[in-house]
Amino acid sequence: MALARTAPFREELERRFPQRPFDLEFWDGTSLPATEPNGGLRFTVRSPKAVAHALRAPGELGIGRAYVSGELQVDNLDAALDVLDTWQPPPLPRGDRARLALAAVRAAGITRPPAPPSVELRLRGQRHTRRRDAAAVRHHYDVGNEFYALMLDESMTYSCAIFSRGATTLEEAQETKLDLVCTKLGLQPGQRVLDVGCGWGSFTRLAAGRYGAEVVGITLSEPQAVLARQRAAEAGLADKIDIRVMDYRELAGEQFDAIASIGMVEHVGEVNIDLYARQLADMLKPGGRLLNHGIARMKLGDVEGGPFSERYVFPDGAPLHLSRIQLALERAGLEIHTVEGFRLDYAETLRHWARRLDDNLPEANRLAGEERVRVWRLYLRAARNGFETRFTSIFQVLCSRPEQA
Repeated sequence: MALARTAPFREELERRFPQRPFDLEFWDGTSLPATEPNGGLRFTVRSPKAVAHALRAPGELGIGRAYVSGELQVDNLDAALDVLDTWQPPPLPRGDRARLALAAVRAAGITRPPAPPSVELRLRGQRHTRRRDAAAVRHHYDVGNEFYALMLDESMTYSCAIFSRGATTLEEAQETKLDLVCTKLGLQPGQRVLDVGCGWGSFTRLAAGRYGAEVVGITLSEPQAVLARQRAAEAGLADKIDIRVMDYRELAGEQFDAIASIGMVEHVGEVNIDLYARQLADMLKPGGRLLNHGIARMKLGDVEGGPFSERYVFPDGAPLHLSRIQLALERAGLEIHTVEGFRLDYAETLRHWARRLDDNLPEANRLAGEERVRVWRLYLRAARNGFETRFTSIFQVLCSRPEQA
């Protein structure tokens, strides 16, 4: 009976997609072979639930749900992303879509629509309020410090490392990046420095330990803050580093000689980018420097993020265009000095993170669960692909608050 049900579905797929750079294998043991060389890339539809996910949410979200739940397996994620980035399937008229959907229903049989995977997040309410931003950030970062330690370097730096200046290891490349930020800011002993989105505190420790600064780090993740404080104490820097769990919009009335925002602006969004720039500018002393290090979209008109990323990776994540970030900084009264891109450095960073996660898959599954690990393995590779194909880049924008007349 299973063979009878899947046959019409396979026939419709073969008819509608005559050129296929991948094999499709179905839960009944039947398959649809590739029509061109593909290195053996295979997608395995493990059960009718995978089809049901695709029918319930046609497109990226439904396929993503099938993958995260384990009902759709991919034997080579890197090859799959390469193929999907270049494959141009023929357009499907409405009638063809309806016939394909009907064949899929027959193949899946009468079954209750499967629930979305447990790691899917669907935020409600107005975007980029303090409450919603906190929920979005914690969904991504509160996976567990031990999980992140499996893929990050020893300093637990979760932002673009810089390999292009001679570093050969992830540890060296992250230290290069952190030291470069300190150098661009011109940090001096005794200066008061703000680290916006401090993560596990790697920048705070280097700025305080190597440059003698007094550093305030803010994050929305309590687990991050706990480890950041612990590591500051272990480094003998607890008296120089103040880690707080708070939103950047709550940090008003304080003044700093320098501000670093490393990998945080992506969470701000178009609606708040001008507020973000004004808030940081207002906290900067006259003559003080601000370095904004963040991902930017490269092409005008590109969407902020797809439905898969929205539900599973970076809810409400919104990499803006570099020009929009610069406009916000200039509107806030800041003078821009330098802009430097590190697109290929981030691609290499993501390659290191993905390799380290793959090398620790059993422990990663134990700590975070198989669904979330599937999300991360796909996310790291898709993000790397975005930098390699110039869909995204990353820029350090250095600016300053002019001296008062």
